Amino acid sequence: MLVENNTVVAVHYHGYFLDTKEVFDSSLEREPLTFLVGHGQMIPGFEAEVLGAEMGEKRTFTLEPERAYGHREEERVMAMPIGDFPEEIEIGMTFQAEVQGMPMPFEIITINEETVDCDFNHPMAGKTLTFDVEIVSIRVAGEEEISHGHVHGDGGHHH
Repeated sequence: MLVENNTVVAVHYHGYFLDTKEVFDSSLEREPLTFLVGHGQMIPGFEAEVLGAEMGEKRTFTLEPERAYGHREEERVMAMPIGDFPEEIEIGMTFQAEVQGMPMPFEIITINEETVDCDFNHPMAGKTLTFDVEIVSIRVAGEEEISHGHVHGDGGHHH
């Protein structure tokens, strides 16, 4: 069986920045990552790079920002009133706002006299990411998983 749309795939992965070899995420010390292929659960390039792989196959690939978390967008940096924040805020702290009913994390990047500059870009926006991936398992997704758009059972969602 090959990785294709509407299959449930479990992978072990090791994500790092190619130039520095700094690891940003890895499943090697925990359970593999399980996802439903073709339903937008993964960054687009990751999913595209594992399509066609078979169980046990190992692949290494590098994703430019447009195939990962996109480029940084300066319009996603917003000034908010300093009174909206606790007194002990510091640059680098992260908070979460609710935008149209959805959680939206942001980072404090500048503290001014009356405002705080908040960066709503994804922390990985603008970065080139490299992954070492091993396909641990592949199975056909159930009808309910496909209609719900996510994995059920082990490694997935429990209703």
